[in-house]
Amino acid sequence: MMSVGNDTLGGSNLKYIKLVEFYEKIEQTTKRLAMTDYLVRLFKETPKEIIDKVVYLTQGKIYPDFIELELGIAEKMAIRAIANATGATTKDVEEDFKKTGDLGLTAENFIKRKRQLTLFTKPLTVDYVYSVFDKIAKATGEGSQDLKIRLLSGLLTNAQPKEGKYIVRTVTGRLRLGIADMTILDALAIAFTGSKENRPLLERAYNLCSDLGEVAKAIAEGGLEGVKQFKIRVGRPIRPMLAQRLATPEEILEKLSGKAACEWKFDGERVQIHKSGSQVQLFSRRLENITGQYPDVQEYVREHIKANEVIIEGEIVAIDPETEELRPFQELMHRRRKYEIEKAIEMYPVNVYLFDLLYVDGEDYTTKPYTERRKRLKEIIEENHIKIAPAIVTSDVNEIEKFFEEAIENGCEGLMLKSVKPDSIYQAGARGWLWIKLKRSYQSKMVEPIDVVIVGAFAGKGKRAGTYGALLVAVYNKEKDVFETICKVGSGFTDEDLENLPKILEEYKIDHCHPRVISKLEPDFWFVPAKVIEIIGDELTLSPVHTCAWGVVKEETGIAVRFPRFTGRWRDDKAPEDATSTQEIIDMYKAQLKTIT
Repeated sequence: MMSVGNDTLGGSNLKYIKLVEFYEKIEQTTKRLAMTDYLVRLFKETPKEIIDKVVYLTQGKIYPDFIELELGIAEKMAIRAIANATGATTKDVEEDFKKTGDLGLTAENFIKRKRQLTLFTKPLTVDYVYSVFDKIAKATGEGSQDLKIRLLSGLLTNAQPKEGKYIVRTVTGRLRLGIADMTILDALAIAFTGSKENRPLLERAYNLCSDLGEVAKAIAEGGLEGVKQFKIRVGRPIRPMLAQRLATPEEILEKLSGKAACEWKFDGERVQIHKSGSQVQLFSRRLENITGQYPDVQEYVREHIKANEVIIEGEIVAIDPETEELRPFQELMHRRRKYEIEKAIEMYPVNVYLFDLLYVDGEDYTTKPYTERRKRLKEIIEENHIKIAPAIVTSDVNEIEKFFEEAIENGCEGLMLKSVKPDSIYQAGARGWLWIKLKRSYQSKMVEPIDVVIVGAFAGKGKRAGTYGALLVAVYNKEKDVFETICKVGSGFTDEDLENLPKILEEYKIDHCHPRVISKLEPDFWFVPAKVIEIIGDELTLSPVHTCAWGVVKEETGIAVRFPRFTGRWRDDKAPEDATSTQEIIDMYKAQLKTIT
């Protein structure tokens, strides 16, 4: 390994140990404000030319989500690298890993032992660590596993014990500091403009490019003017617009000034389609590149979208190959496999139902009203396997209800009602009142499932000994950027589910309540808020122990789900911040009260 400038590996920029010291402080805090303060200090101490890399690394990645490159280091490979770097045997490393349950801690332990014998190593820099991670991610083909192991071994050879811990956690996808995108944007605004008040400008840029590293570099190098220059680009996914929910057509129409566009809401996978000439890219609602899962959709786009450059949103829906009837979301998830794609295409064919136009041939349509976007969308689509989502524009409640029943009969979840006013723009990254979901009516019983985030678990007893007896789950409070508990759920799990739960949640386990989780309960295990599941219950009720909407309905009281149960649906298509919101729960509770009375 070469020494470059100041006797460091990778030049004289920010030393990696400095980044590690901030990670340790962030991991130990239970307060979000403290977490933000640490990030502000880190960003101020970071050279501008590497601020993007620091942001990526702090997110536990080296690229934004839409770039299809991953570090790809499995535990067995990391164990070999630790052994190679420290002179230990793989058996010794494996034994230690069994005790710690954290391969990062195991790496730290073995590097400590080695350091007692080898006192001289050259300091690592962030730039150098990042460059090695980049080589690891790009290593493909024959011999790539051995190359990845050699690169990681070399890095660990020069790492201090604590550096080794975080290097291994990063390459195995286990960094999990639990820092939200909005927290990073807050910290960037404070660090480079002196005020959190400027965050909306950074958020707008992020909504258009979906790349926090790029936003960080723009604000660090060009200030607010640099951030204002961001524009839509094909190949860079736009953060999706999200909907609120209300219980009845009457309420929705009132909210939308008496008139609405009503679209079928499909039970499929939301997709953002980017087309430039013959090149097609598909992004999930989490902005992951899912192009490889849908080669048939790529072909449909090339054939049936009559524009050179375009960004369009729609829903990929599984269909019956003989009748073309819509199939449920669970069947579509078979397309998430990486192998045997051709077989999956045959067994689980799809249609794409388009509902919005964001960009076409050099023109930004996100700033145009809904009616204009819809009109232009129809002009560039030749319907076949790609279709325009059925829609009506009406002020009539009866007409909405009839259209709703039609949607349900055809296998949809319900309707999406959208504003048709002149200000009905596409609000990238926002959950506003221009779009409102109408699913099944809320009655005294809770009919509609909700998406919740797993934040804790209680040890199983009796037949459930060795697994989790119940999960502590939460909803997302967007205003406060925290997760508020809403119930313990222990019903609805199959024996297989229960057996797999510890394995699924192991990588998210932490030894304290996460700083973004607000809980009055003390479960046996805590998790970084990461995994989303769907639950349903009998009703929403007031609770003295759950923190969802604490004090909103009644002083010293929150809202909880009564008799909750798991529906069997893991929402891997949703980020934790895409879970049901606190405000949605408040609206559902109020709607429930109306129905009861």
